[in-house]
Amino acid sequence: MTDSRWWRIGLTLLVGLFVAYLDRTNLSVALPQLSKDMGFAGPGFAATSSLALTIFLIGYAFANVFGGIFTYRIDPKQIVIWTFLLWSVATVVVGFTTSVTVLLACRLLLGVMEGIYWPQQSRFARAWFAPEERTLANSVIQYYGQYIALAVGFLVLTPIYAAFGWRVLFYLTGAVGLIVIVPLYITRLRPEHEAPYAEDRAGPPARLTLEALGGASFVFLVISYITQGMLFWGITLWIPLAVRALGFTGTSQGLASALPYFAALALTYPMAKLSDRTGKRVLIAALGQILPGALLLLLPQVDNPTAKLALITVAMGYYASSYTPNIWSILQGGVKQQAVGPAAGIMNGLGAGGGGTLAGFLVGMLKESTGSYDAGFMVLGALVVLGGFSLLVYGRLRR
Repeated sequence: MTDSRWWRIGLTLLVGLFVAYLDRTNLSVALPQLSKDMGFAGPGFAATSSLALTIFLIGYAFANVFGGIFTYRIDPKQIVIWTFLLWSVATVVVGFTTSVTVLLACRLLLGVMEGIYWPQQSRFARAWFAPEERTLANSVIQYYGQYIALAVGFLVLTPIYAAFGWRVLFYLTGAVGLIVIVPLYITRLRPEHEAPYAEDRAGPPARLTLEALGGASFVFLVISYITQGMLFWGITLWIPLAVRALGFTGTSQGLASALPYFAALALTYPMAKLSDRTGKRVLIAALGQILPGALLLLLPQVDNPTAKLALITVAMGYYASSYTPNIWSILQGGVKQQAVGPAAGIMNGLGAGGGGTLAGFLVGMLKESTGSYDAGFMVLGALVVLGGFSLLVYGRLRR
């Protein structure tokens, strides 16, 4: 299984996460017409659209934390199959509904199922790949699918929405999960007990303790991840509308929305190789927060729409390629093996779920009060700089 791990495990999970992120972001593309059809395009747009975008993250937050804890004794292959099946059905249902309540319920279910799903990826990475190749493994399992979806997804979904309407987006993305990903997972993924670095589960299950999570330093790791969750989701949820506000429409809107994620993809492989070769994962990840945060603080000083987009593109591209693959390698190397799933769930639940929910509302409300997305993005930049310093403290404590 030495070489086939990258194809059977890595590539299969990459394709799955690609579709998972299409399911997350299709609503951001569909909102303009969906809000008219469901009756909240008027004065209540900011509040209702913020809730519609972030209710996914509310369910995601709780499910990551509790899903990671309560499922760590179950084979991750079974979990990823069933969660993908259920959230794909919920995605298709959105395409049929005219009710805001049903929309919110389906997005909540999507968040819960994807929240249970996410920690399992760290379990696959820890069990199937050696420590010296883990940053690259995380790039394949948890990164490339995510950012290819964000890059290609906005570029492809936007013209489909323009040509066929918002309902088709949900039919297509949900059907791909049901018809392609679930059968792929059943046939290609392997059970954890076959993995070369799987934990020996003989005897009673190990207890989950703070020590198993890495001790008090784990708190600083979580703080860092909360700020990155705010940065990632605060921009990703709103970028289709933010670039439209800058004057990009139609195909140019899709391309402009995708540019930050293409930049992330271009930088990922060299950054992952640098991290695995040098072992300076904490420093590289911390700079991946501090420098992009500083760039976003400059947004209000720039008037030209293209220059604003360039700042966002460079900031997101550098942050995503330097921080995201490394943070999971840092986590997997700093906790005991039986705690990898729960630790990943806690960190991603509080960070992507909690931080992302807060950021989604923050950017939406600041846009309504100031008339610009600059204020919200600038606040996210300041917070992520603090997150970078928190990660440096983590590294100091670990030493």
